[in-house]
Amino acid sequence: MSNGQTFIIAIIAISTVGWIITTWIRAKHGYPLENEFGGRVARDLDDPEAERAINLLSNENQRLTGQIGRLEERIAVLERIATDPADHIARDIDALR
Repeated sequence: MSNGQTFIIAIIAISTVGWIITTWIRAKHGYPLENEFGGRVARDLDDPEAERAINLLSNENQRLTGQIGRLEERIAVLERIATDPADHIARDIDALR
């Protein structure tokens, strides 16, 4: 074999090994994989433990979304208090008594 042929085979081998390592890392960390045409390959969701984890994360997401909404409301009240004139705040406090 000439040096040119050896070089081409080395490039192909390096590319193939790199592709295998990249695919392995993506699969290990749960990223979607690509098929030979560049399309996405869906993961198998028949795993009951994965289904349970998805449900737990969805519930936590809903809880945190509600908590963020309540915190935004509280921040809006604090901003209104901080930007309102002092005499207006005093009248509101007196009205509450």
